[in-house]
Amino acid sequence: MINNEETLIGRLIHFSNPFDKRYEDLTKGNVAGNVIKDLTAGLIVAMVAIPMAMGFAMASGLRPEQGIVGGAVAGLLGALFGGSKYQVYGPTAAYIPIIGGLMATYNHGFLILASIIAGVLLMISGLAKFGRVIAKVPNSIVVGFTAGIAVVIAFSQMGEVLGYKSKLGYGLTEQITNIFKYLSEFNVYALIIAIVTFIMCRLAKKVSPFLPGPLLGLAFGFLAAKTFWSDQGMILIKDKFGAIPTDFFVFTMPVLPESWNSQVIFDLVYYVIAIYFVAAVESLLCSRMADRLANNKGTPFNPNKEFWGQGIVNIFTPLFNGFPHTGALARTAVSIKLGAISPLAGIAKFTFKLLLAAFLAVYLESVPMACIGGILLYVATNMVKMDELKEIFSMKSNIHLMLMIYTAVMLPFFGFLTAVLSAIAIYIILNYMGDHHIIKKLDEADHISKAFNYLKGKKNNTDKFD
Repeated sequence: MINNEETLIGRLIHFSNPFDKRYEDLTKGNVAGNVIKDLTAGLIVAMVAIPMAMGFAMASGLRPEQGIVGGAVAGLLGALFGGSKYQVYGPTAAYIPIIGGLMATYNHGFLILASIIAGVLLMISGLAKFGRVIAKVPNSIVVGFTAGIAVVIAFSQMGEVLGYKSKLGYGLTEQITNIFKYLSEFNVYALIIAIVTFIMCRLAKKVSPFLPGPLLGLAFGFLAAKTFWSDQGMILIKDKFGAIPTDFFVFTMPVLPESWNSQVIFDLVYYVIAIYFVAAVESLLCSRMADRLANNKGTPFNPNKEFWGQGIVNIFTPLFNGFPHTGALARTAVSIKLGAISPLAGIAKFTFKLLLAAFLAVYLESVPMACIGGILLYVATNMVKMDELKEIFSMKSNIHLMLMIYTAVMLPFFGFLTAVLSAIAIYIILNYMGDHHIIKKLDEADHISKAFNYLKGKKNNTDKFD
């Protein structure tokens, strides 16, 4: 059997194998103990993921159960076909403005269509070994992108946090305007619940990785809405979405637009690129982080197989009434801290998440929307790490600081495509100008041939530059 990844057929065979070397650590030492570690990690991550998945779905203009089933299915498919031992797959905050913008104009069927096309492109990218190319996107742009998304999420939840019944809209300017416009709807009890939920999420993380802070926040909100603040006019999940069904496996098909015009085609291309970019960059960042966090001394993550797995996730998850998913940084870190050592933890998360959600559905629908707002504010404040900012500020070149600030400011006002692609274009142009400057200087010194060899990485052993 051909399994050499240097050949296309070899990569296809390797990528299609769900049980590869990523399970190698399960057989080291106490096998039963290793299995228990993975199962325990899967259970706790499932408890953390349920409220977060519901929140991501609702913030994206979808129903809460779509987040539950989407995260479960993505977790299973990513664990089986992804390129990382440790990565946990699910809905992520970076997708909220993208999916929310699409759902504001189109419908779930159009989202499925865009996700499937992006998924196919991801699988092709894996086979074409594009993993290393995407990994070259500078960290400054990625950090700026993350910071911009955090701002978008925070403002998108202001209506829930303040207890408004009216929608704030999707654009940042519109949201800021409407925060003041609907101030008469302010509910102080909703704000208190959001703040308490936020604090519980932060404290639980500091006390122990075994404490599912978001789930504790939901429990507090449910108790408040059912007892001491039951008559304070807070908006519950069921008020917005009705009862949460437990028939999770609903098959949904892509829907073609009734009429094709330049705007529809542009929008489809826009959302395909956005889904592709987020899936590619977030999954590779998460996989790289997971290997470092777990101190992985065995088989490292495979960026090309990760692309392949992301493609499968984003093709099939929406078909099961879900939406685009990718590697989830926070949940992956929790899983590793809980002792997960193989994709078995992700498979366990799939099972536990659906079982828990089916049992808790009748309670989850009575949770105040302010709880969801508090959880997503917690997510937003944790998206950018101080270490990442320090790394950008410590760089010798100010170009990367400028790129980070530019991306972070542009994204909330002009959207994903304009912010990120223009930032990448600026980065490429600045790099070109830098290289051109080197060539010019060396040309003046009559070393033009050596300059080209140097810049192309073909410098021979006798060529040296000062």
